[in-house]
Formats: sequence, C-alpha cells, structure tokens
Amino acid sequence: MHAQKLDELAASARAHEERKELDAACADWQTALELLPRDSSQAAWVRAKLNGLVETMRRESARLSAPAPAPTPAWTRKLGPFAPIALLLLKGKVFLSLLKLKFLLSFATFAALYWALYGPWFGVGLALLILIHELGHLIEVRRRGLAADLPMFIPGFGAYVRWNAAGVSPDTRALVSLAGPCAGAVAAIGCALVWLQTQKGLWISLASFSAFINLLNLIPVWTLDGAQAMVAINRAGRIGIAIAAVLFAAFFSQPLILLVAAGAVYRAFDKSSADLPVRHGVTAYFIVLLATLGFLCTLAPLGTR
Repeated sequence: MHAQKLDELAASARAHEERKELDAACADWQTALELLPRDSSQAAWVRAKLNGLVETMRRESARLSAPAPAPTPAWTRKLGPFAPIALLLLKGKVFLSLLKLKFLLSFATFAALYWALYGPWFGVGLALLILIHELGHLIEVRRRGLAADLPMFIPGFGAYVRWNAAGVSPDTRALVSLAGPCAGAVAAIGCALVWLQTQKGLWISLASFSAFINLLNLIPVWTLDGAQAMVAINRAGRIGIAIAAVLFAAFFSQPLILLVAAGAVYRAFDKSSADLPVRHGVTAYFIVLLATLGFLCTLAPLGTR
C-alpha cells in the first residue's frame, strides 16, 4: 500500500545521510517505520538503521563536547612533515586498533606464507601492499561515518574488509569498492619511484605485482571490487569501460585487461543497468584506475625480483 511512499522516504533518508544531515535522515526513517507492519523484517531493518544513526549522532555530540586537544609537543617540530605521522602513532586510535589480535594473527600468517614462497623481502612487501589495498576500503568506509572491521587476511587467497552496505547509495558502494584499487595503485607507484632511485629489482617487481593484483580486482565479476563498482554505472558507462579496456589491453599488451572488457560487456546487458542514472564521475574513476594499473603492469615481468 505504501510502497511508493517508502521508496521516496528511503531515497530522501540516504540523501540526508550522504550530506551528514543525520537528524533529517532519522526523521525520514522514523516516518517510514510508522508505515511498515510492526513485525516485518523491513521494520526490523529500519529500527536497526535508526539505532545506528542515533549512536553515530551520540558519538559526534560527545566528540564536539570533548575538551580541546593539548598543544602539539615542541619536539614534533624537528620531524617536519613527518610530525603528524608520529603523533598518530603515539595517540591515534587507528594505530591502537591495528593491535587487535585477530588482525595481527591473520596478517602474520599471510605474510609468513609469502615469505616462505618468495623470500622475506618480497613476501613481506607483498603482504604490506595488500594491506594498503584493504586500508583504502577501510578509510573510505569510515570517512563516510560507517562502521567497518579491520582487514582479515586469508593466506593464499587475499583479504577483505567487512562493512554493512545495507541502505547506502550505489555511489557510496562504488567509491568504497574503488578505493582499494586506488590505494593499491598509489602504493605501486610509490614502489616504482623507489626503483627509479635505487634501481633495485625488488621494488619494480613489487610495483608490477601489486598492479597486477589490483587490476585483477577490477574484473566486474563475483565479489571483486570491479563488480561492486558496477552498481553505480549505467549501461552506457559499462560499454564505455569495455571499449577503453580493449584499447588499453592492446596499448599495454596486457591480456588481463580483456577480462575486464568481457566482464563489463556481460554486465552491460543486466536489465538493471538500463535504469541507472548517468554517473560520469564513477565511470571516469574506473577508467583512470584501469589505465594506471595497466601501465604499471608493464614495468616488469611478473616474478622478476
């Protein structure tokens, strides 16, 4: 009976959440709750959503009412641009949260496997690059005020960040998904720059291998990042990505990019893709990442160390 009204309220609430207007979002969800059967699963989901928003507002209120931070210690001036990093390591909650046991055990096991396979430097370097990829997801989720767990590593397979995507907009899902490959591309570029300065094969091998892994993640199938990003890209955008991928595959002589093209063509014929609005920003973001990672993959053959 109220399906159209509920859709409008949900869309309005999500828009308010994107703009950090949490009071207005709560009002929309509360109105929606009054229209739903009390014992329905939808009503239970909305109540959980409201509780989450109320908790977020409570934390924000506590943060704003907290006393002003202590002045920056004088010794940090000697560290120059590295002072913020030092302060984060000493006082930041992000660093302390990294000490959680499950995260440390999974990361140590993951790094140990690649240490045994490829040696200490390449093995640990690869594990750190995958950690950077996962932290890209984590930071993007938390930047939007959403909850997310620390990365969990599965030796031999990869890693993941668990977060609740229920009720978020397609744009948010896409940007969170692409944040991982973006962080991975930045880390690969950093390795390549170190290689330019040192000419040590380890760094260029790490750069190209990291680029290969992140490029693999852009294939829009299964639960890979590329598939999650497609929820915000309409049919025209998916076809555009497929065309760009074919051109990049030829230009960089990188067959892996053809898998991205094939996946984009397949997803272009989803019935849902025809109804999506045009989002040039997400499409352009995807294509730029594809080009960057394709180029980085050409810097050194896989396995070169």
